[in-house]
Amino acid sequence: MMNLKNYKPLRNLFILSAVFYALHKLVFYVFKINDKGFHYNLETLYLLFVAIASMLFIVLIIVKQKSFDNIGMAFLFGTSFQMLLCYLVLRPILQDKLQNTQIEKTNFFVTFILFLLFETLLTARLLNEKR
Repeated sequence: MMNLKNYKPLRNLFILSAVFYALHKLVFYVFKINDKGFHYNLETLYLLFVAIASMLFIVLIIVKQKSFDNIGMAFLFGTSFQMLLCYLVLRPILQDKLQNTQIEKTNFFVTFILFLLFETLLTARLLNEKR
């Protein structure tokens, strides 16, 4: 039987993502930032990062059940793979010479760093749990 306690990092990830998405959306509203011209709007970015982080945590939970000592290495491999994926997603923004993409680049990096922080904190919690 599946132990739901093992999937607590996923629940926490979804809660953190929802809270920070709402805050991020509020910042866009307050500063009247229109993301219609962006390559990736805020919803797309959050869905992408939630999907990648969820896959990482599913792998980490599986690694935790099989070999607790390898969680750190799995996390490092997973975040390295995530960086590669994010670079591939960011490439069109970096190569766009037609429009000013500074706000979009900043938005992407803020979201990336935010999810990296979530993943790091939740993985640290996972590592601090008793077996």
